[in-house]
Order: sequence, then structure tokens, then C-alpha cells
Amino acid sequence: MTTHPDVTQVDAAAAELIEEALRHDARRAARTLVTGASQRATLIALAEGAELAEHDSPPAATLYIVTGRVRLHTEDHSWTLERGQLVCIPPQRHGLSALADSAVLLTVALH
Repeated sequence: MTTHPDVTQVDAAAAELIEEALRHDARRAARTLVTGASQRATLIALAEGAELAEHDSPPAATLYIVTGRVRLHTEDHSWTLERGQLVCIPPQRHGLSALADSAVLLTVALH
């Protein structure tokens, strides 16, 4: 069986990115896995305690927790998410904090 050239082993990429995040001053690392005219999928690794500051929401996006535990928060709400969970990104400003070394797959609709 051959592997399609555009296939990514997400678990392996997540482990690599977490190692990179642990070495980086910002305590995070990211790699775009899929990009096209209408969508983008980005793997983001955050070392425990790292944050993505509040930012505007894209038109449509989901967040899948590949490994670890994170807190997704808006001004009014907060969700603790763990490995294997998938959530729609809320349509307002939001941020993300790593409660453990974590990797998340962010899929964004570009239009």
C-alpha cells in the first residue's frame, strides 16, 4: 500500500511540534498542513502555560484537540477541551490557553 503524498501523520507531527514549542521562547509552534482556495488546516502546539491571546474569529472554524488539554475562552464563556474533542470556534473574539503540553488542529474556512 502506498501513501498519498499529501497525507500527514497528525499524531507524529503533533509530537514533533510539541518538542519544538518546548524549545521555543514563545512556547508554541505551528505548521500549516492543508491549504487551498477555501480552507486551511493548521497544527498548533502549545507548551503548558502558553497562550494565544484573544483574536478575532474567522468566518467559520473548528478546533480539534489532538493531544493535551486546553482552555478556549471568550469574554463571557470558557471551555476546557481534551484530547479527541472537536469544537466550533465561537463567532467572537477568543483566546486559547494550554493547560498541559497540547497540540490542536485548527481548520478555517477562508471565505
